[in-house]
Amino acid sequence: MTWPDHLMTLAEFDVLPEDNSRRYELQEGVLQATPKAISYHQLAIKRLTHALDQVLPEGWTSLPEAEIVLTERYPPTVRIPDVVVMSEDRAEEGIKLYGQDVALAVEVLSPGTQRVDNLVKRAEYAEAGIPAYWILDVESRPKLTANVLVDGVYKEIFNGTGVFMTERPFDLRVDLDVLRKRAGSSKRE
Repeated sequence: MTWPDHLMTLAEFDVLPEDNSRRYELQEGVLQATPKAISYHQLAIKRLTHALDQVLPEGWTSLPEAEIVLTERYPPTVRIPDVVVMSEDRAEEGIKLYGQDVALAVEVLSPGTQRVDNLVKRAEYAEAGIPAYWILDVESRPKLTANVLVDGVYKEIFNGTGVFMTERPFDLRVDLDVLRKRAGSSKRE
């Protein structure tokens, strides 16, 4: 693939060739490539989607790594949150997803993404109107920073470990310790 020498349009981004070796996102028309997540990151995503699906209200589902158009106008922004929560109906349509389709976006911190997840994506998701944004750190004991959208800006409602309970965007109770690495497992990166 030839790397673009200009700000891309959404149409150009949509026709990029499939490449499962990296994750491609578009930030204000600039193509960005990051390495695929390592296994413990993927395991945290799997465990989180499972935990969420156990407590989400009927008609809602969680999806790992869904491509979301945050800004369609030029220059566009397309992100791939680690986990999103949206209506099952919308998820099953199998068409392009937009920020307004997402009730919750979650990023699992990785080395090299902390600044983007904490600053850039926080602003982008707020601007797209996503009602809730969680940042999950699974490096040691799982720690969650949960934010809800208030007057166009995220307000932190939880920053901790253990059990997280919220009413926004839904009544949810999530035991963060189920996301923890199993005792005795070795960390291979």
